[in-house]
Amino acid sequence: MRGVRLVSVLAAAIIVTGCADDEPERGGEVTVLAAASLTEPFEALGERLAEDYPDLDVTFSFGPSSGLVEQVIAGAPADVLATANTVTMDNATAAGMLAAEPQVFARNQLALAVPAGNPGEVTGLVDLARGELRIALCEPHVPCGAATAALLDAAGVDAAADTLTTDVKETVALLTLGEADAGLIYRTDAVAADDAVEMVEVAESDSVVNDYPIGVLAEARNPEGAQMVVDAVVGELGRDVLGEAGFLVP
Repeated sequence: MRGVRLVSVLAAAIIVTGCADDEPERGGEVTVLAAASLTEPFEALGERLAEDYPDLDVTFSFGPSSGLVEQVIAGAPADVLATANTVTMDNATAAGMLAAEPQVFARNQLALAVPAGNPGEVTGLVDLARGELRIALCEPHVPCGAATAALLDAAGVDAAADTLTTDVKETVALLTLGEADAGLIYRTDAVAADDAVEMVEVAESDSVVNDYPIGVLAEARNPEGAQMVVDAVVGELGRDVLGEAGFLVP
């Protein structure tokens, strides 16, 4: 699991009413567990939050959604959970880990991706069954793997995977390093990889879409700060950042 810490300068912000008690500080430390495919946009979002809310100290930890849910259920300290599909979030909800109903804030689709120059001469999903190619796909139990299985089933392709990765970023790394000839990743990850990978357009990719939900955890240590982060993600700021990253936003 990768972690990126975005720390703002903490200032004591105490708002005093006329003669009443102090209001709670709008800020503090917030830990966000987020799907690996959210790495780039959430890092950018964190920078924007640090500018807009100098009292807010946000730490992001990225990894496979199923693994993040397991951590939350096991008692890992965190305030916000964002996953790459509703199935994994449903598992967290069923275990009583969410303070309220999670909100879908973005959608994503898979892309057939190859290293720059397309050395394997891949033209479509059917090439994922070619035994001479090195194929990298996400493990079935993580969201990108579940989407991969649905896409390949819709296309009637029996892929010959040489490597099953723990999350989509691992698949991207194999492609960018030239250690895989083709793989299925999210479109947003292909965009983030820039010139290191190329997308091969396949009509079937429109048939599989992942919804991304986010929610405040029931055991959040800073529920007010956690809600601030969730509001930013589902609000105009989040839509702008996620849209720029290639996500489909409401």
